[in-house]
Amino acid sequence: MDSTLATVAVVVVTYNSARLVPDLIASLGPGLEGVDWHLTVADNASADDSVSAVRRLAPEATVVEMGRNAGYAAGINAAVAKAGPFDAVLVLNPDVRLTPGCVRTLLGVLRTAGTGVAVPLLVDGDGRLIHTMRREPATRRVLGDALLGAVRAGRYPVLGEMVTDERRYTAETVTDWAEGSTVLFSAECWQRCGPWDESYFLYSEETDFALRARDAGLVTRFTPAARAVHLEGDSKVSPGLWTLLTLNKVRLYRRRHNAVAAAGFWAALLLREASRAALGKEPSRRAARALLSPARMRETPGPHTVQRDNRVSAGA
Repeated sequence: MDSTLATVAVVVVTYNSARLVPDLIASLGPGLEGVDWHLTVADNASADDSVSAVRRLAPEATVVEMGRNAGYAAGINAAVAKAGPFDAVLVLNPDVRLTPGCVRTLLGVLRTAGTGVAVPLLVDGDGRLIHTMRREPATRRVLGDALLGAVRAGRYPVLGEMVTDERRYTAETVTDWAEGSTVLFSAECWQRCGPWDESYFLYSEETDFALRARDAGLVTRFTPAARAVHLEGDSKVSPGLWTLLTLNKVRLYRRRHNAVAAAGFWAALLLREASRAALGKEPSRRAARALLSPARMRETPGPHTVQRDNRVSAGA
């Protein structure tokens, strides 16, 4: 895939993102230098000026107004459906800032045989490495996280889901999946594995997509030669978001494993969250309570689930 000939559909999902949109859009030109691209933004019923900011700063962009908070995957799917012809799709969070030449480098990586997804090295707003590579979810990795913590466990492939050995981030490599803020995937990958699963609402949809791509013989490839900045969200501090992240891990695992294995995975997650709740961590207390609720385990994720947990944690 010659980057000078490839057309990239840039897809962004906004939700009350007005303060982030200007810097994101400003980074697109340098980040996509030498690449033919077009921008499509799906807005999940923002209450701020997200839509008007996009239309003012990127008048050539296609804006899809979802009319409701439909979730991350639904926004991606709607934007891809409205985008023009493409050879690859670049999914970006509004709080991502591309560095010059990032996407052209990713397109080169996407040419590697058997590659369906390409991801860059990410740093936070202070320039610190973000551990974006992930291993496939497994019960032993949840237990490793519970006993050692995510950073220590992540140094060992058997024990950690998050890849935390910083030496792994110095060279191009294949990973089971990667966090979904900055993801480039080929048109072939979309045709074979799309759309993204909207039933997750938020979290685990990128895991599901990458694992389905791998099942189809298309791997996720990381390269440190392409870089971007991710300012990151608050899933680790918001009880509602952390609960949704935890429940979606169980939902994903259940869909890929038998009932006995899924029960073991659920029990390991409950142990992890209960142990952290005992240390006074409110997000884990809410997550443990949700794991013990048959109704929460059965319900379809949506904005109501996040709002309910956040209201409870605020004492309402």
